[in-house]
Amino acid sequence: MCRNIKTLFNFDPPATEDEIEAAALQFVRKLSGFNTPSKANEEAFHRAVQEVSDVAKNLLDSLVTNAEPRNREVEIERARARNAKRFGTTES
Repeated sequence: MCRNIKTLFNFDPPATEDEIEAAALQFVRKLSGFNTPSKANEEAFHRAVQEVSDVAKNLLDSLVTNAEPRNREVEIERARARNAKRFGTTES
């Protein structure tokens, strides 16, 4: 759906409030079609971001797994490798 929304579950350290809110913002932008809402829609847009953020935090807090927490640096390197393979470029 939206490539900017990243997996936030099962990381060490856990997802921050900012990461959860950023994912909620991307989700609401995708659903609404607005990058920045008009004045008439601003209140509803920001309320939706807050509500989605709250639901996402509740979801992340209630999920359980037996898997080891993922390492953020390892996941970043894997993503870089996938991008290099996909786009034929390397990032420094």
